[in-house]
Amino acid sequence: MDILFLLVPFSALLVLGILAVFAWALHGGQFDDLEQQGREILAADSAPLDEHQGPKRRADEESLPSSWNAKNGGSE
Repeated sequence: MDILFLLVPFSALLVLGILAVFAWALHGGQFDDLEQQGREILAADSAPLDEHQGPKRRADEESLPSSWNAKNGGSE
């Protein structure tokens, strides 16, 4: 029974913390436009999102140091 004196305040603090995070997300604009991400997916062009998503190099070129490729007629 004594554990209730510990668990009730902790659960109240947990609820207050969750409400604070939710209020922070609302104030930060997290839920302003829920459909924007779906429209961006449908309207996405074929360009890669960043330089790491471009065409892959051959596996043997990736394992060799760039100085070796340059000295031995590699593509770099």
